[in-house]
Amino acid sequence: MSEGESTNRRRGFLKALGLAGGAAVAASTPAAAFNVNGELGDVKPAKETPEQRVAARYRETDHVKAFYRTNRY
Repeated sequence: MSEGESTNRRRGFLKALGLAGGAAVAASTPAAAFNVNGELGDVKPAKETPEQRVAARYRETDHVKAFYRTNRY
């Protein structure tokens, strides 16, 4: 195999990787995020209620304690 053929095969492989990565990103984006033209539109997050804003979110459960213990926090 000549040097030119080797280079072309390598470039083809890298192009395929790039296309596969782009397809994976497009597939993981929810359909609701696209507007009528197929472009990414403005997706607004759901509003929090006043009760949700003041609710306690952090809980020091057993697995959190184990994480702290193993990582010496």
